[in-house]
Amino acid sequence: MKTEADLLDDLRQPQHKERAFKELVELYQQRLYWHIRKIVLTHENADDVLQETFLRIFRGIDSFEGKSSLLTWMYRIAHNESLRFLQKNKMSENTTAIDDSIYLERLTSDSYFDGDEVKKRLHTTLLYLSEKHRGVFQMKYFDDLSFKEIAEILEVNENTLKSSYYSSVKIIQRRMLTEMTQ
Repeated sequence: MKTEADLLDDLRQPQHKERAFKELVELYQQRLYWHIRKIVLTHENADDVLQETFLRIFRGIDSFEGKSSLLTWMYRIAHNESLRFLQKNKMSENTTAIDDSIYLERLTSDSYFDGDEVKKRLHTTLLYLSEKHRGVFQMKYFDDLSFKEIAEILEVNENTLKSSYYSSVKIIQRRMLTEMTQ
């Protein structure tokens, strides 16, 4: 298996770029898809945003400076593309925010959702978090990213991010316990 440095070298060489990019897509497509999916909610929208994400990655790989890992850089692009998609759709639908009340319905009715009752309960509980806190929790819990990586993706202070995550965990624990005792 190639190292990130080897893959980057191949991506920057015109004669290897196409093959190396196919390898990059194979390596990271699923992780980026699920990150995007948690933001844009539907499979169809996630596919569209993923395609735009990989186009931006392909066009911008030569300008990648290596200040973060390649994965973190790609997550930042995916995250920003997701937000751009949401903003574009808000304007076209004349809405001011994503309707959280349809989040769980869209997620669980999708044929790609394979969650059991516990997962559904967790996703329901996530609705009690702000959009920012939900995103941080999802990147840490579901995507298994480090606080450093999340801070780089969101371009925020790592300590602030930790505080946000742990307060989210407390809210989730309280809500889940409350639901279990009722």
